[in-house]
Amino acid sequence: MHGWYGAGWGGWLLMMVMFVLFWSAIVGLAVYGIYLVRRPAASGRPEPERPAHHDAERILAERFARGEIDEDEFLARRATLRRS
Repeated sequence: MHGWYGAGWGGWLLMMVMFVLFWSAIVGLAVYGIYLVRRPAASGRPEPERPAHHDAERILAERFARGEIDEDEFLARRATLRRS
């Protein structure tokens, strides 16, 4: 008898709730997807190990940059590290 107005506010309320749930699910899935892509290396793959001499060379270079050792000592120690 009333055509489009027969359901009253019940239909609109259900539609609004479903709209909010739908977009919440879309945003939630997007956030979860970003989390899966950007999470740290806890994916079961071990991180590649760096050789110890790379760390030693980095420390040696830092000491040289701070002026703790001179160029001759730096070059001699670096050559020693690269030989071993």
